[in-house]
Amino acid sequence: MKLVGIDVGKNSHYFSIFDNESGEVLFEPSSFKNNKEGFSFLLSKMNSYSKNDILIGMEDTGHYRFALLKYLLDRHYTVALINPKTTDLERKMQGGITKNDKLDTLTICDVLDTPERKKQYRITKMNRFDLYEQRQLTRQHHNLKEELNVLSNKLQKCIDIVFPEYNSLFKSKYGAVYMNILKTFNSADKIAKTDIRSIRKCFDIKGKGNRISLTPEKLKETAKLSIGIPNIADEIQIKHLVNQIELINEQLAEIDKKIEEFSSQNNSPILTIPGISHFSGTSILAEIGDINNYSKASKIIKFAGVAPRHYESSQYEAKHSAITKNGSKYLRKSLYQIILPVINHNPVFKEYYELKISQGKGHRCAQGHCIRKLLRLIYHLLTTNQSFDPALLR
Repeated sequence: MKLVGIDVGKNSHYFSIFDNESGEVLFEPSSFKNNKEGFSFLLSKMNSYSKNDILIGMEDTGHYRFALLKYLLDRHYTVALINPKTTDLERKMQGGITKNDKLDTLTICDVLDTPERKKQYRITKMNRFDLYEQRQLTRQHHNLKEELNVLSNKLQKCIDIVFPEYNSLFKSKYGAVYMNILKTFNSADKIAKTDIRSIRKCFDIKGKGNRISLTPEKLKETAKLSIGIPNIADEIQIKHLVNQIELINEQLAEIDKKIEEFSSQNNSPILTIPGISHFSGTSILAEIGDINNYSKASKIIKFAGVAPRHYESSQYEAKHSAITKNGSKYLRKSLYQIILPVINHNPVFKEYYELKISQGKGHRCAQGHCIRKLLRLIYHLLTTNQSFDPALLR
């Protein structure tokens, strides 16, 4: 087998070719440009070997690898993706004290040259490259949600200064009227000094939805009695924060619409599990990738970082340990977000959760047990292409 180690960079990459049978370096580490000419140069050095006798390896990190990865997959080469932590560990085990792009290509070859039982890489395939788009969209959704939480907290801080009674006037925050008033007036002082006809315009919202019980007159009366402090800096910030929040909500709506389209195309059996939505299902599928890369459910549990740490030394064995939190943080986040709906919609999961609580487990620990149970179920559905049947869980 000819092993090709590629160290990916922004403008150029390095590669070397190694024969694992003879232990000979067939092509010393060399660079090639991150463009069509450079890719053709790489192919010219591999063309003398059969594609079935070549295994190409590169680190699964950053975004600079995607053009090269797709280029190689389109030409039916076998490509292995390696966790950068693995190559870093391999380098240290060999006594390396510095990181060198040329030598890293040989380190990648060393990682590829491991027995099947110990292999530290996963093969990627062209028929699952479409999941890259879905992964980018679901991760963008997660990131925008986090940004939205930060902006919302900043907005509430400003409201507490300029109009602390404001939230008590509404049953729920961030509705159309709620945001329109903030964007238009920014503070209790401005509302109190504004003509009632101008305030009424903020309540004139067209479209579907329940109308709020708050009246313009009640808003103005409350503003007059407010203990809020007029503050130009906070008023300007409120206006900007409202605009940013509305923009992010529009972006989320656009992303979620596309995610739902992808989810319908996937038609995955995991959507038959009550509590899993189009977004959460797509997020889980995109983060897991090709299910054929996992020989058993425990490997997905490990990849999600929800496996409990096991510590044992001599006669000591830890009775309580946290989860590893390795692998995909986005997959782990999606799993923790959906586990309560899954528990509430599935009697078997609810019984399992209550069993763990009765055994003295905490809420978070019991959730972790349910997540691992859910991942074993997801693995079974994806490998057998079966729909969810609650009877099979008992």
